[in-house]
Amino acid sequence: MNILTIIQARRGSSRLPDKVLLPLAGKPLLARMAERVLAARNAGTVVVATTTEAQDDVIAGLCERENLTCFRGHPTDLLDRHYQAAVWWMQSSDNPDIAVVKIPSDCPLIDPQVIDRVIGFFIDNAGKYDYVSNLHPATYPDGNDVEVMTFRALEDAWKNAGRPLEREHTTPYIWDNPEKFRIGNVAWETGKDFSMSHRFSIDYKEDYDFIKTVYDELYPQHPLFGLDNILALLDKRHDIFAINSKFAGVNWYRHHLDELKTIRPEHTRILKP
Repeated sequence: MNILTIIQARRGSSRLPDKVLLPLAGKPLLARMAERVLAARNAGTVVVATTTEAQDDVIAGLCERENLTCFRGHPTDLLDRHYQAAVWWMQSSDNPDIAVVKIPSDCPLIDPQVIDRVIGFFIDNAGKYDYVSNLHPATYPDGNDVEVMTFRALEDAWKNAGRPLEREHTTPYIWDNPEKFRIGNVAWETGKDFSMSHRFSIDYKEDYDFIKTVYDELYPQHPLFGLDNILALLDKRHDIFAINSKFAGVNWYRHHLDELKTIRPEHTRILKP
């Protein structure tokens, strides 16, 4: 089985513009995150999927400088961008039996071992699942998002998903229809659930301040520091944990609770003014 891992990235962000270009340990955030994804043994071919908009020429240029494969597609229809990236890649592949991995660019602290565990579960159970993630339900700290799907499932969603949230977020048509698709989930092996209490993703300035501080503390000694290293640091430095703790549990689900069948109110937190 061929694995295509897609990191979706763009400059346009209403809450934190240019977040993928913010500096981390001397390089743009997107470059640092790509290092972590590329370190995963099961990631296969890694592609940065950005948009065709002129403002994202900068991302294409960054990919060229960092020797990252770049695909450019639809600015807002993420489902189409992922599908077209997969089709584009398949044209140069000798093996049409592919799985597509979706990892958003707002996960610069993602642990390569978590990526390997989710993809490895999909590979070990080849033919049993159409879609596997560590998000339904989520247990890992937010910011370790890994979704794996067969090309057939991605193509089905691309053809049939019609709601705006299904096009914008790529995979809801798949995971919100468990009667149609065979859905698998990988839980955190510790048995703990930090999905609503620990936030390692980036959407607000406080998130960047948190992530930058973690990098400043851990990167010099161990560039590919993992989840255990971060949690050990936070156990000692509660001041770092507090930097963005007010956003823990806040995610995009909060805007669509009346539209999603498999998401309940306890899966997100409403951000209070």
